[in-house]
Amino acid sequence: MNILITGASSGIGRAVAAHLLDKGWEVGLLARSRDALEDLANGRDKALVLEADVTDPAAVEAAFDAHVARFGRIDVLFNNAGIFGKAAPIDEIDLDTWHQVVSVNLNGMFYCARAAFARMRRQAPQGGRIINNGSISAHVPRDGSVCYTTTKHAITGMTRTLSLDGRAFNIACGQIDIGNARTPMVEDQIYRANASGKNPDATMDVRNVAEAVEFMATRDLEANVQFMTVMATTMPYIGRG
Repeated sequence: MNILITGASSGIGRAVAAHLLDKGWEVGLLARSRDALEDLANGRDKALVLEADVTDPAAVEAAFDAHVARFGRIDVLFNNAGIFGKAAPIDEIDLDTWHQVVSVNLNGMFYCARAAFARMRRQAPQGGRIINNGSISAHVPRDGSVCYTTTKHAITGMTRTLSLDGRAFNIACGQIDIGNARTPMVEDQIYRANASGKNPDATMDVRNVAEAVEFMATRDLEANVQFMTVMATTMPYIGRG
């Protein structure tokens, strides 16, 4: 089995990539930071460094071509790359921030899903699996998260549509919604919560996410985990409203 992981240089993407490499998977590692990807690959034959920016459609297409050239096909895409952006009410969000978050979290995920779908549709045997990284915020937002939350709601719509459109081509699409895995992005949110006098949410080991993605990725294509929520047990999601 092989998988292409976007945002593989840090956080959730890196944790999932390291876990699957240790399990013997062939893994395409896509991110902007070549040095971080090289460090993760660490000379392993089954790791392929794909330096690319998900907001650049041509770079995305070239990376997917390189992945298929190396591994013969693409079995799974973990469509993961994303950023949070500035935490503030909408009238304090500058338009550059809005466009940056949309460019990565929505456009970038669209470009990668599009590239994966096209190759899965045309490869033999036909089919594959796309796993989109949603968020708890795809369901219930935090305060001050208008950019991030808006894009994550859009990803849920993308997931549902790809599930429907993929049926004719043996392409499954599911979404993992993650609540507070310990990554640099979450640690930054905790730091900001502490600095503002708020009680930060509970967190969980990112290993739990890596194992959940592996479970989703290893189902037979006749089965699909449509949505999975993996969260720190005591974080305020249930009852957040």
